[in-house]
Amino acid sequence: MNGLAPQQNDRKRWMATLAKAPVGQLEALVCQLEGLPAYQFLRSPETGLTMVRGRAGGVGQVFNLGEMTITRCVVQLAAAPSGDSFDAEPIAGFGYVGGRSHRHAELAALCDGLLQHGDWQAVVQEKVIEPLSAIAQQKRTQVQKQTAATKVDFFTLLRGE
Repeated sequence: MNGLAPQQNDRKRWMATLAKAPVGQLEALVCQLEGLPAYQFLRSPETGLTMVRGRAGGVGQVFNLGEMTITRCVVQLAAAPSGDSFDAEPIAGFGYVGGRSHRHAELAALCDGLLQHGDWQAVVQEKVIEPLSAIAQQKRTQVQKQTAATKVDFFTLLRGE
């Protein structure tokens, strides 16, 4: 158990899915959503470096593996009418992706914001996150099959005396 609240686990899962998704597939799925709310940049997409750290064997001493290029973006969804008043608290969506794709970071931030919005969460989950998760699972399965096809079983024979 990682100690995170269920909502945090959900957000962690969808942010990982968005970050790892191919930008072309993400763009195609987001374009299918109709009536998207307007948004503005709180932090325009920007590219930088982050230090990647690792552990020998997953449990040893921490060491710096090297630097990785990332792009980040923060958007704020426009307030939408809710009955007679406007939503009191604006929603900010964050996108962090590996590489230099400003559009990928922007789409990830937009989807993160929409997934925090009660009216959009189920729609984005169904039409964006689930298809991207299914595509990622298919790729993992394909890689596992290719790896299994190259597996070599070594055995030894007991020599008689």
